[in-house]
Amino acid sequence: MDFSGFLAQLLNGLAGASSLFLVAAGLSLIFGVTRIVNFAHGSFFMVGIYVAYSLVARLGDVIGFWPAVMLAPLVVGVFGALIEMTLLRRIYKAPELFQLLATFALVLVIKDAVLWFWGPDELLGPRAPGLRGAVQILGRSFPSYDLFMIVVGPVVLGLLWLLLTRTRWGTLVRAATQDRAMVSALGVNQAWLFTAVFALGALLAGLGGALQLAREPANLEMDLNTIGAAFVVVVVGGMGSIPGAYAAALLIAEIKAVCIWLGVVQIAGISLSFSKLTLVVEFLVMATVLVARPWGLMGRAQAPSRYVGMQEEPLRGASRSYLVAAAMLGLALTALPIVTAGSPYTTVLMIDLLVAALFAASLHFIMGPAGMHSFGHAAYFGLGAYGAALLARSAGFPMELSLLLGPLVAALGALIFGWFAVRLSGVYLAMLTLAFAQIAWAITFQWDSFTGGSNGLTGVWPAPWLSSKINYYYLTLVLVAAGVLLLRRLLFSPFGYALRACRDSVLRADAIGMDVKRMQWAAFVVAGTFAGLAGAIYAFSKGSISPETLSVGKSVDGLVMVLLGGIQTLAGPVVGAITFTWLHDTVARNTDYWRAMLGTIILILVLLFPQGIAGFIQQLTQRRSQKQEGGA
Repeated sequence: MDFSGFLAQLLNGLAGASSLFLVAAGLSLIFGVTRIVNFAHGSFFMVGIYVAYSLVARLGDVIGFWPAVMLAPLVVGVFGALIEMTLLRRIYKAPELFQLLATFALVLVIKDAVLWFWGPDELLGPRAPGLRGAVQILGRSFPSYDLFMIVVGPVVLGLLWLLLTRTRWGTLVRAATQDRAMVSALGVNQAWLFTAVFALGALLAGLGGALQLAREPANLEMDLNTIGAAFVVVVVGGMGSIPGAYAAALLIAEIKAVCIWLGVVQIAGISLSFSKLTLVVEFLVMATVLVARPWGLMGRAQAPSRYVGMQEEPLRGASRSYLVAAAMLGLALTALPIVTAGSPYTTVLMIDLLVAALFAASLHFIMGPAGMHSFGHAAYFGLGAYGAALLARSAGFPMELSLLLGPLVAALGALIFGWFAVRLSGVYLAMLTLAFAQIAWAITFQWDSFTGGSNGLTGVWPAPWLSSKINYYYLTLVLVAAGVLLLRRLLFSPFGYALRACRDSVLRADAIGMDVKRMQWAAFVVAGTFAGLAGAIYAFSKGSISPETLSVGKSVDGLVMVLLGGIQTLAGPVVGAITFTWLHDTVARNTDYWRAMLGTIILILVLLFPQGIAGFIQQLTQRRSQKQEGGA
């Protein structure tokens, strides 16, 4: 056994843990006080390394490398404070999911701003003065800078501990994490406390990015790559726990290091590639920890609480005007291929819009009525797509049968994942769904002989009678309409009403004899089945399928669709899916900086319509009806 190699990998893991901890500590601090799940936190990390690159290039010869690098986190901290004061302060009273949508829009805007200012190429900074060499450890060379990074993590942890436990400001922060209302009642300026905490969290993320300048080049993928790992660390450690974040970063980084060191191991004649586990090891750790300890390593158990969201009106049957509008929409969709003279582009776009509508409606089924927030709904979309594609290609099933059986593969995945997921709630449930989705993605991405690996599967074509895009459009229209109407019918059934009761008060529902977990589990399977149907339709419409259909980005798209349309309305997911997909297509075709424009549009919609587009229209309709009744 190569002990020196093992030690070297453990030291690499410690260096990586420190970098990850800096980002996770800031994210945990922000969530603990403001309760915002800040999706843009990875963008602060990315901005930190880019700002450090520019400051070192311009000021390095004047003030030196280290002072220039240390200025970058301060710049990012000020940047974070400005974002908190100008945007986030306006939406603190909005539901948490809408805050998540706003921070996702910030990710898009910041990414294109960085692209515009620094360009698309990777930027490699200089080596750190005084730490350019290597140290011999057991006959192996180990970079001096990595040893420095190993020390940084515990030092920052100690400084944060002193700040939070030995200062008046730290006492206020800890009090705000326990009871924000009481802190406000004591006369503390809560707005400035939130701003200071957000600035400190952004500064820590910027510090993590700036210190990476001497280790790796700056690139535009750092934001999303970092935020996923940071979320995992925060959840594994326990939301709001700084020591927990450090312990989780150490645990995950060292397990990764051991997997790399093991490489490929022969066990009973079977080759096991532990190195491939590095793609998904943090999500395996998160799933294991949350199943065993639902509140994380050092977090606190959450007491059962009433569903937190916007006030929701009781379910009512469709009005006559609603039915007329739905009928007109159906006629318009039916006549569309005739009106557009069979335009191939329009037909393909409409198929995509319909698929997105069904995917969003399936996600809304568990987010709205069931109150379960999923960050990994793309898993069932992808399982349905791959299930249909593999049945058609590998098993030789007819396309029509594969299209019907594909959703059952997704239902099986939802049955297994849902059994674990419904035992959690809130952010922990959402992150466990993300973990399962990433595990499914990693298996699909690496199983070359079965799923095609990173190349995916090609030659997934519909039956000859559906080879015409117009014919396939009509099949899609029928299946999507049936799926959306069936989901709506389920919400008006006793099962749907019971789901809402379980969401609104778990304790009361349990007291009257409802099996809350079993009902939520059933809802999970129903949602997964219809997401799988959307995926199967998508696979045959494109003729190919890739692991991107199970990616985090696809799950985030679904969240954006539901929230943009309005989570409190049944028509919301359909409106949001059509709006988001159409905007994405239109903006991307007309500008190189489509992310910034799309993000800006989403931010405007969030600020103007916090209840979603469909929710806003519903409110206008209700006000008009009330005025007419009052006038009568």
